[in-house]
Amino acid sequence: MRIALAGLATSHPYTDARTLARHAELVVWEPDGERLRRFTEEHPGARVAGSLAEALADGPDGVVLTVPNPRVPEALAAVLETGAACFVNKPAAATREQLDRLDRLAIHDRVMSGSVLRFAPGFAGVKAEPGEVLSVRATVRHDVGLWATGYNAWQDTPSEGGGTLVTMGVHGVELLVALLGPQVRLVGAAGATRHYGTLRSEDTGVLALQWESGVTGVVEVLGVSDQESYGVTLYRRDGADRVVIEPGDDPVLGLGYAGTIEAFLRMVAGAPSPVPWAQTRAILGVLVDARESV
Repeated sequence: MRIALAGLATSHPYTDARTLARHAELVVWEPDGERLRRFTEEHPGARVAGSLAEALADGPDGVVLTVPNPRVPEALAAVLETGAACFVNKPAAATREQLDRLDRLAIHDRVMSGSVLRFAPGFAGVKAEPGEVLSVRATVRHDVGLWATGYNAWQDTPSEGGGTLVTMGVHGVELLVALLGPQVRLVGAAGATRHYGTLRSEDTGVLALQWESGVTGVVEVLGVSDQESYGVTLYRRDGADRVVIEPGDDPVLGLGYAGTIEAFLRMVAGAPSPVPWAQTRAILGVLVDARESV
């Protein structure tokens, strides 16, 4: 099996590669020399491609695509031409222009994109009956202080990577859409920079959502936090159910990285994506609306 890691723009593909290396030959492409050096030091057996076209030329069985958001539509179009299974690290779009370009692609049923948290053991098996749920809440605690130093500035730039509201907010929106479906719209959003004054976006935010069923929801984004955790609360007449996802002793397992790669490998073997593109498109639509609102 041959897997191409097309881009190393965030930390995710480094984590993914540690799992994938046990199953496949790795081909890597990354234009940034320092990021590529870090990868090849850990995976000296990986074949280095000089371009995306070269990485795809030999017909990989699967592609993990991780490039800055403005480059995703063009890169994904090239991957789609190969017919290979593809995992697009989240979020696949952060602006209206990027989303419009994605909408013009013929995305097949072996393309998956989204938050790894969907596959976290602590979330697997959680079900919601819309008729019984009054409201839902997702709380994302993930510190963005590293961005305040200028690291990966494109992620913190609203017009490129969407900033904190999009890049961290996707985790909360993803979990709620996984529970209640894609018939959802944004009804309000707000953001503020209260701690990390050098950010280009915000360090805290909130999104208000509503599903066609009438269920309301809130996503809290806390980019100032000493601990990383993700919570979901389902409110019913007779009480509430709460789920907390934390790194634990093994973040690869606890946060869903391992489950995500397992799902990706099933796609490589021929299975359709476990995350319908209709859900991904709804999530991206909510996040883009929120970015524009704020």
